[in-house]
Amino acid sequence: MASFVDRVVLHVSGGTGGHGCVSVKREKFKPLGGPDGGNGGNGGDVILRVSAQTTTLLDYHHAPHRHATNGGPGMGDWRGGKNGETLILPVPDGTVVKTKDGEVLADLVGEGTEYIAAAGGQGGLGNASLSSQKRRAPGFALLGIEGESSDIVLELKSIADIALVGFPSAGKSSLIAAMSAARPKIADYPFTTLIPNLGVVQAGEVRFTIADVPGLIEGASDGKGLGHNFLRHVERCAALVHVLDCGTLESDRDPLSDLAIIEAELDKYAVDMSYAGVDGEVVPLNERPKLVVLNKVDLPDGKDMAEFVRPDLEARGYRVFEVSATSHEGLRQLGFAMAEIVKAARDAVATAPPKVAPPVLRPRAVNESGFKIRREEKNLEPLFRVLGEKPVRWVKQTDFTNEEAIGYLADRLAKLGVETELFKVGAKPGDTVVIGEDDGVVFDWEPTMMAGAELLATPRGTDIRVADIGDRPTRSQKREEQVERREAKAAARAELEAERKAGIWTESVSGRRAQAVKESNLDAGDDD
Repeated sequence: MASFVDRVVLHVSGGTGGHGCVSVKREKFKPLGGPDGGNGGNGGDVILRVSAQTTTLLDYHHAPHRHATNGGPGMGDWRGGKNGETLILPVPDGTVVKTKDGEVLADLVGEGTEYIAAAGGQGGLGNASLSSQKRRAPGFALLGIEGESSDIVLELKSIADIALVGFPSAGKSSLIAAMSAARPKIADYPFTTLIPNLGVVQAGEVRFTIADVPGLIEGASDGKGLGHNFLRHVERCAALVHVLDCGTLESDRDPLSDLAIIEAELDKYAVDMSYAGVDGEVVPLNERPKLVVLNKVDLPDGKDMAEFVRPDLEARGYRVFEVSATSHEGLRQLGFAMAEIVKAARDAVATAPPKVAPPVLRPRAVNESGFKIRREEKNLEPLFRVLGEKPVRWVKQTDFTNEEAIGYLADRLAKLGVETELFKVGAKPGDTVVIGEDDGVVFDWEPTMMAGAELLATPRGTDIRVADIGDRPTRSQKREEQVERREAKAAARAELEAERKAGIWTESVSGRRAQAVKESNLDAGDDD
């Protein structure tokens, strides 16, 4: 069973906001006291926080799905819903948050550092918050919005000052155990170390941390062995210490060839350049200060091997230390040499001016509408997709079972200029319009819904523009009705003109009455 995990995919989602409430105040002798529906509570956030008590990502390996609590719904009497509780996820110091594509979202270094991995959804407004002088008693409320959902990758990069690298069984774990209070697993077989080990060393007034990784072997960059997978834990180190085994019993190995192989593998390792350390730069591993430790000099063959290879290593410019993790020979000098490098690195960071990226100000353009319309084609028919933070959010907040809520949405979209922009991009009545991406709301566009629902005298919760939407004539039907009315008026004018020419056209009321009496007498005479 795994006890140490340094990389995990985490599925996080914020809480959903609570729905707003539709309510009307009712008291004795006050049957309609006005709207009093409260707002829904906001959903809880999912926050990653650095904790000194957490050293591994094992918990998220076993339970990778984390969800914050939802916000409570609003209630009558202006009572708002309860906000969802924030979900705090503790992570080790040095955790890097990335997307699945490798984009760095956050580099969490330092106790208490936080990153909002998934924000909670916004709660919906109740009808009390939606009332105005023109819309005094709204019969609808806004819905709560779902929280953000994302899949993030957590990678642990240990915080250490000195990194120990070397072949398996070179004595790295024994060296840490001898120089610090750490007690890593030590055995006489290769790949004893399966997880990175950390130890704290005190050398004079300098306290620093050393770390080792599972042993590197030739071909580690191609997936052989274990160490290459854990080299991310030494990316933050100020210096590297090559631990060379001078007492190896393998005939095809020696300290010089081991050093050449390790250097080659470090050159092949690509340091993550997508984030920068505290100094604003990321230095490749082989370009950092290095020390060479010739270990196991307590053995007769180890002492002779160390004396044989030391001149060659010093000629290459390395600082060489002959040590024994068993007898503690040379460990004091090695500790002070490490402390010297660590102190120099810390002083350089403290004295260097902070590298702060200049702020980039992007003011909103004067003519920016806050949305855009993209023309597409589906089944050989035009389709217009409305994209923008406001239109998409408004659609999510709308209760499409409430006519007045739909009318309110139409008013908001018209005020934003969506209908005007649809005309500009060539949309015609009856075309398909989608607000949002693939999961957006689809409808057939009919630009006959005018704004101003608050001025219409309709019952609460209804909108005559929506209620009669199935019986509303189309533009072609209106055009046909207009042509019929014109033809009827022209026929009536032609009939009047024919009567005038026949001599029965009169201008006065008395003349028309006399004509009527005359016609009546003639009819009576005919009857006799």
